[in-house]
Amino acid sequence: MKLSLASWSLRGCTLKEAAGLSSVLGIGALDLGYFFRPALDKAALVADPQRVADKVLGLGVELPNLYHLFGDNLADRNLADPTHRAANEADFRQVVRFAKQAGVPTVFVLPGVINRGQNRADALAASAESLRHLVDIAGDGGITLTIEPHVHSYIETPTLVLDLLDRVPGLKLTLDYAHFVCLGYRQEEIDVLAPHAAHVHLRQARPGVLQSKLSLGTINMGAMLGTLRAAGYDGYLTLEYVHQDYMDGLHDDVLTETIDLRDLVWEWLS
Repeated sequence: MKLSLASWSLRGCTLKEAAGLSSVLGIGALDLGYFFRPALDKAALVADPQRVADKVLGLGVELPNLYHLFGDNLADRNLADPTHRAANEADFRQVVRFAKQAGVPTVFVLPGVINRGQNRADALAASAESLRHLVDIAGDGGITLTIEPHVHSYIETPTLVLDLLDRVPGLKLTLDYAHFVCLGYRQEEIDVLAPHAAHVHLRQARPGVLQSKLSLGTINMGAMLGTLRAAGYDGYLTLEYVHQDYMDGLHDDVLTETIDLRDLVWEWLS
């Protein structure tokens, strides 16, 4: 297992500075996204994947993952809304071209939310249909598609996540224990998802709190890392402390918590 930084953690840095900080911290890898100052230009990426790929290839770090958001927020063009399926697939073909050209092996998208008139079962069925097409598009380009189960999505339980994975062969997870811990699930209830992970996000959390200081959270990091290793996971662990409004993630010293979590993981891996 190897470490990466989330570019959206470093909201005040340019993309080049974020890559440089990853190198300075001895990590040497950076997840890409469309958020804050290090953002990739999504419209430019969709219009000309090769041009944006050429830009990121000059950053001098590994690029394990791209976080692709189809719309402008969690609900806009979300995958449980079938009215946007054709437009989302067209954009995703360009995203896969970018990922292939930039050497980004995995892309993660959000599963979707419960839209007007839907219940969880309706949203899951609609999203599964969308994801089956996207998995095929990703596979044709040699890219692994993952979804991140998250607070406010339609899959807020490990059981629902497993149901979705059963319906979409080839779909993998960007697994973040924090989203389930925040919702009150015990760590052992989340462990069943580890064999399905193709990418992992790390930060501390506790019930009711999506992001906690490392010293104040309830995730047993050593146990989680051990579960991932036992499941055969050998991919990237992305340090994802953030400063943003979502779920009140505004109160932590991102750099300090990132370094402390880096050191904890390095100690365990050693």
